[in-house]
Amino acid sequence: MFLATGFVLVLAVASLFVGVSDVSLKSLLEGDARALQVLLVSRAPRTLALILAGSGMAIAGMIMQMLARNRFVEPSTVGTVESATLGILVITIFAPNAPVIVKMAVAAAFAMAGTALFIRILKFVPLRSVLLVPLVGIMLAGVIGAITTFFAYRLDLLQSLGAWMTGDFSVVLRGRYELLWIAGALSVAAYIAADRFTVAGLGQEFTTNLGLNYRRVMTLGLAIVSLVTASVVVTVGSVPFLGLIVPNVVAMTIGDNMRRSLPWVALLGAGLVLVCDIFGRLIIRPYEMPIGAVMGVIGSLFFLYLLLRRNSRAS
Repeated sequence: MFLATGFVLVLAVASLFVGVSDVSLKSLLEGDARALQVLLVSRAPRTLALILAGSGMAIAGMIMQMLARNRFVEPSTVGTVESATLGILVITIFAPNAPVIVKMAVAAAFAMAGTALFIRILKFVPLRSVLLVPLVGIMLAGVIGAITTFFAYRLDLLQSLGAWMTGDFSVVLRGRYELLWIAGALSVAAYIAADRFTVAGLGQEFTTNLGLNYRRVMTLGLAIVSLVTASVVVTVGSVPFLGLIVPNVVAMTIGDNMRRSLPWVALLGAGLVLVCDIFGRLIIRPYEMPIGAVMGVIGSLFFLYLLLRRNSRAS
């Protein structure tokens, strides 16, 4: 844990000094006012946003996998992200000047409704294979995404929709990322309730026999997933597959106990997002590649790896 924390801190420091503007330790020590301004207004908020969003979405993915009892789901494969985007579109249409916190609340409500719908659909689907679960989620996400795209096209909001669906931390400035502290607070709440989520992942009957209210635990989990997803989508857009990659890597290494693995999930989520963002800033320098594109490539490859790994075990 100490080495992992140190590695994430090294990445965070590197993130402060990578970018188009010349910000270096030397310029800061020499009292360069412009370099200090870039650091305080852009680089430091961006680095904090990366850490908060990365750890929050990774933990949200872990909770989602516990609730659905399936290793192949996360907010971007069950319709949660698409539902949050639909909520942002709705509030943009009917109250375009609403405060950001109101937009996040509406997005969270839609995200929770979409995720609850996914959980509800699973109860009526004869699941012969665990691979059917993400398939159901992807189909639901496709339907919600199509509805959102249709109305965005009709109302000339496709450009805004594209911004919401593509994770991009280049827009993060001081005063425009603070909603992500909600994701940080919810990550702490998830750690406090970790044992309950672990038990809920064993099924409704087992949870009830232990004296826990299964529906209440599910509602708490859905609320955390929805609020974290909404805060990230409203602030920086969608970061796909993060909640799929990180929990699976941690589970392969140290197992499924959520209280034990959650700190590792948070650290690895923050570290992975930092690495992808730094890579996106360097690969086509002085331009930037959105982190959503980088994570999309890495996530899709990892998803294929999980499928192939499972098939090889089955055979």
